[in-house]
Amino acid sequence: MALTGNGINELLTLEGLAGGASPLHRLHPRAKLLATAAFLVTVLSFDQFALGRLIPFIFYPAVLIPLSDTPFALICKRLVVALPFCLFIGLSNLLLERQTALMLGGFALSFGLLSCLSLLLRACLCVAAVLLLVAVTRLSELTAALRSLHVPAIFVTVLEMTYRYIGVLWGETGSMLLAYRLRGGRAKGVDLRHAGSFVGCLFLRSVDRAERVYAAMRCRGYGGGALFLQKRPFSPKDWAFCALIPALCAVLRLVDLGELLLRLLGGV
Repeated sequence: MALTGNGINELLTLEGLAGGASPLHRLHPRAKLLATAAFLVTVLSFDQFALGRLIPFIFYPAVLIPLSDTPFALICKRLVVALPFCLFIGLSNLLLERQTALMLGGFALSFGLLSCLSLLLRACLCVAAVLLLVAVTRLSELTAALRSLHVPAIFVTVLEMTYRYIGVLWGETGSMLLAYRLRGGRAKGVDLRHAGSFVGCLFLRSVDRAERVYAAMRCRGYGGGALFLQKRPFSPKDWAFCALIPALCAVLRLVDLGELLLRLLGGV
């Protein structure tokens, strides 16, 4: 059970950071949400070979992570979880796209390699932006901002319940793993023969626990919406941040800084 407890503690670390007092923490949640959305849409709008166009977007995590006092090691640790999935997809491009895209220092770079590196960089930028948003914004403030932007209530409710009670699900998984190990001798994990029944039992236990949690919430007055919403006007700093990030993203989307730099150097 100690392993499960450590996993829950790591899961809630980012939420604990949301109570900080940095300049980024004090911004309006809606401003941070809109700026993050603009950054994500811009990064995802590039084609699969635009590696050079994506590099300037490193400014977003490089500037905001120190500004928000978020541990860089923590962001990197969370990135490691997401990168293997993108790396698997990128490696398939190495086999499919073997044509030479450009020569760099005597080495031929294929379109597949450019696509793979672009996919990895895109994933790092997007995941880092989302993690940074969670690290500087409380979940209650984030969901209130989503509701104020008229996001469908069902999606906001699912987000709240998933984030709040994933620790409960983790605890149920830990209890079942402990029981399985006690009955399985020295087994370190769930045997493949028992994986189906294990997942099925976990699902049934999760549904039962969810019903009890929901019944307790209904007894305390929960009606499917937010119980505590604090209205907060935009300050000049909020407007400035909400306008600056999308403006920088638009400039980087329309202007190829790498090509512009090469032209300037070529002119010199």
